Amino acid sequence: MVIDASALVAILTGEPELDLFERAIARAATRKISPVNWFETVTVLGSRSVELKNAFNRYSALIRIEIIPTDTRQAELAVQAQQVYGKGRHPAKLTLGDCFAYALAKAMREPLLFKGGDFAHTDIVPAL
Repeated sequence: MVIDASALVAILTGEPELDLFERAIARAATRKISPVNWFETVTVLGSRSVELKNAFNRYSALIRIEIIPTDTRQAELAVQAQQVYGKGRHPAKLTLGDCFAYALAKAMREPLLFKGGDFAHTDIVPAL
């Protein structure tokens, strides 16, 4: 399973989806994230507090999330996602981070765990 920053932020900040997301992560055979989404998660949580950033570092080690390096195929898929589903172009309104989560999920042929409705407007396979 590929995990978007939105799901990780929801878990670490105790949002209502916390239990649902944690169960999905526990059931997943693998847990993957793009470097862009890793960066996004760390910066969003770090902007709220150092404690949240540190909690994410501990949590990511606990769940053994793997940062998958971006390759040419993923970069091309991210560009395609932006061209089709990007903010200002499509109801999905995918951002840069969203496009890289989308690209990794597509390249790995894995479902994507995310919060919100943006990805529902795409052809991505949702984890939930």
